[in-house]
Amino acid sequence: FAMFVAQAEGAGVHRSRLGGTLQNDILKEYQAQKEFVFPPRPSMRLVRDTIAFTAAEMPRWHSISISGYHIREAGSTAAEELAFTLANGFAYVELALEAGLPVDSFAPRLSFFFNAHIDFFEEIAKYRAARRIWARWMNERYGARLERSMQLRFHTQTAGVSLTAQQPEVNIVRTAVEALAGVLGGTQSLHTNSMDEAMALPTEKAARIALRTQQVLAYESNVANVADPLGGSWFVEQLTDEVERQAEELFAHLDELGGGSMLEGVIAGIDDNWFQGRIADSAYELERRFNTDERIVVGVNRFTEGNDDDTIDLLKITNEDEGRQRKRLAEVRHDRDQQAVDQALAMLAERAADPEHNLMPTLVDAVRTRATLGEIMGTMAAVFGRHVETPII
Repeated sequence: FAMFVAQAEGAGVHRSRLGGTLQNDILKEYQAQKEFVFPPRPSMRLVRDTIAFTAAEMPRWHSISISGYHIREAGSTAAEELAFTLANGFAYVELALEAGLPVDSFAPRLSFFFNAHIDFFEEIAKYRAARRIWARWMNERYGARLERSMQLRFHTQTAGVSLTAQQPEVNIVRTAVEALAGVLGGTQSLHTNSMDEAMALPTEKAARIALRTQQVLAYESNVANVADPLGGSWFVEQLTDEVERQAEELFAHLDELGGGSMLEGVIAGIDDNWFQGRIADSAYELERRFNTDERIVVGVNRFTEGNDDDTIDLLKITNEDEGRQRKRLAEVRHDRDQQAVDQALAMLAERAADPEHNLMPTLVDAVRTRATLGEIMGTMAAVFGRHVETPII
């Protein structure tokens, strides 16, 4: 993020004019994705700093996209994806409130990122329940008054974990069904996976088919022309209520775990491996059902005719790209002012040691000297330490 700001301002574009979204959701890393470096609390300090920085200086920037996608890909149920994602959202709200930010100063620029899995109606119910819960909690618990603070805006990506290496063309159908669920559930933006992503990064042709899937939905089907088209269906309404009920049970547990604080409850759940254990149990149960044929996967445990003819062209990545990047990095290091880099990193270490200091301006200063990502992360790791997860079985 700091590199983006520095690059734009170096090109003459003031940071206040920049618009975009930063994923910046560290909690789901400990719960599911596992791309963490620092322990939870100093990592949350960095999230707090970006929220405060953008609220003060970048009014068009969305400082965090709270992600359930990776939670679902790790094996959670739909209700767990919903509950863990919104619980993380509430934790970030409390984090910003603790920093002294009024809720309506930052909440309108919070956004979400959900999975679109293959159970069509359950996914639609999940999205509907998410909007309902977010609006209620933001108003009743956190005192939001602006309508935009209570709106849950979300991006959807179809389920990578639902794709199969067997009969990969069938993945086009899966992606279309999942994308339609996202649209009917009210997503604001959509990513459709390519048919070959169970095996490799997509080829240009596979990516184009995924794009055309979206375009057929957008321009031929007219399904995006009405909001909440399945509202009022007795089945969808009942399923929405049930998903919401399950989510509220999980919120109650986290609230109790945190002594009335969702922020403390989520961190305690991470420290105790509660999230990781729930996801692992759900993933095991789903895999068990596949292996016992309780759940059918076309081309995998049923309807396997044609599996011997399912080879397609795949994208192949070589080491040449890595070599080019290493060469560029060496050139940057050779041409930069090393004394300025050392001074910037020393200042970063000093200010990182003060938890009340917002690190974003210091990070922007550091990247302007051409300090590398590895150098910056190493400097902060020397202050914050590195997180080591306790495995759960």
